[in-house]
Amino acid sequence: MVKRNASRARGFYILIALVVLAGLVFIGTMASRNSTPTIREASVTPGPAQGYLLGDANAPVQVVEFADFECPACGQFSLVTEPDVRQRLIQTGKVAYRYFDFPLPMHRNTLVASLAAACANDQGKFWQMHDALFFNQPEWSSEATSDPMKYIANYAKQIGLDVDTWKKCVNDQKHLATILGNRDEGNRVGVSQTPTFLIGKKLVVGAVSYDEFRAHVDSAMPPAAPTAPAKKK
Repeated sequence: MVKRNASRARGFYILIALVVLAGLVFIGTMASRNSTPTIREASVTPGPAQGYLLGDANAPVQVVEFADFECPACGQFSLVTEPDVRQRLIQTGKVAYRYFDFPLPMHRNTLVASLAAACANDQGKFWQMHDALFFNQPEWSSEATSDPMKYIANYAKQIGLDVDTWKKCVNDQKHLATILGNRDEGNRVGVSQTPTFLIGKKLVVGAVSYDEFRAHVDSAMPPAAPTAPAKKK
């Protein structure tokens, strides 16, 4: 009877060990399927700030947007207001527009998104990736997934990137120092939330409407040069 009980106990512990081992194998397998790199932010020294330009660099009004790709208000501005800003202010030569990363610490997937956009910029497609990230924000944000690259890689394919080159750039975190430098620049000028715009010399906070944005641009427009009086004949 004692031997039988000992045998049963040994079998029970073996079963428990097998269950634990299977669980560890499952966790390891799931981790290996995660295509998103762990960001090495603490080990990187921020570099010089370097925004992404849209429009004529010599336009009369200079605008900088400090934004977070995972920020819902930034997504709202990108989808609702920015199309009019592009068509009516940037394409007409009134505004030079620069995007600066301002990743917020509560958004776990935003640094990967910034890397994805920076690496798309290497292939001349920052703004296409910018638009894809904001349009699809509910799909890849940290509230939706712990593996955003699974989705962002599809956007890279859709906008025509060399995906293998792009993935290596993201995994190597090639532009992380620049992204952190962009955030430092935002801190330097007093950004505390996203989106924040520097329109001329004025900080404008929030996902403002087109009319409000246009009013700030108009007030930042340099005065027209005086017209010389016509000569009397």
